[in-house]
Amino acid sequence: MQSTNPIHRVAIIGFGEAGGIFAKDFAAKGMNVRVFDILFHSKRRREMLNKAQTCGVTGARNLRDCLHKAELVISAVTASSALDVAKEAGANLSDRQIFVDINSVSPETKRKAAGYVERRKARFVEAAVMSAVPKQRLQVPMLLGGPHAFETAECLQKIGMNAMPLSEQLGVVSAVKMCRSVVIKGLEALVIESLFAARRYGAENKVLESLAASLPGMGWENHLPDYLISRVAKHGYRRAVEMREVAQTLQHVGIPPIMARATAERQQQLVGEMTKRKLGFVCTEQFSWRSLSDALVRPTRRSGRSK
Repeated sequence: MQSTNPIHRVAIIGFGEAGGIFAKDFAAKGMNVRVFDILFHSKRRREMLNKAQTCGVTGARNLRDCLHKAELVISAVTASSALDVAKEAGANLSDRQIFVDINSVSPETKRKAAGYVERRKARFVEAAVMSAVPKQRLQVPMLLGGPHAFETAECLQKIGMNAMPLSEQLGVVSAVKMCRSVVIKGLEALVIESLFAARRYGAENKVLESLAASLPGMGWENHLPDYLISRVAKHGYRRAVEMREVAQTLQHVGIPPIMARATAERQQQLVGEMTKRKLGFVCTEQFSWRSLSDALVRPTRRSGRSK
């Protein structure tokens, strides 16, 4: 087993929800944190750099600058970008660096990413984030896999992360994440389809009452529907891409991804309709799935009609 040095410098690729939370919490612990996101080279550059300043971290000029001297590198990008990031990062990493890929992609994609990262002997670790990051931040449960999983878990625990090694074989951890997503993201899609239809029939209260009786203790009559639907309203496009990775995972072992494909379609359909109607997601504790459902059936301005 290769020895692992203490972690003082962290590079985070992808400065979205998860990357931003990790960066801020590491900085609060006194660590040197550099971040990079492709949006640093977009019209949102100023917004992203202001976010970095608020988090107490350094916005890097480019990916290579972000990786410089970091002991720990965390890739927290979209599923569609994960492989490209691993390829570019792999060309700039050394054998003294750990690359932790927390992206929701298939086992096969993780193995390809590992091949890019390990070309210069950097240590690739696949990770599966097993809960919503905003709720638990650095303490979000995370499974690690690959030949360096056990030593890396110990290092991450020392800097406040809830990382547990699962397997020395690459792909097992990603399979856990992908198979879990069939249920978690599938439930989100089912709830949208069920409750939006029930709302239009004026039957949602009875439906929720019945769900609470059949599946007690989940919060059907309280917070659960708002939470599940808000995740899609906020991250639907990203989650649809992830579900297509799930479909690939299932196909690889001969399981037709019927539900996974349907879930991707439902998630993308919701945010597509929101975009069409210019219904932006507002991140507040007052999110209401009923209000969103109602907004999606109101006549658009083009129709010339008012309700």
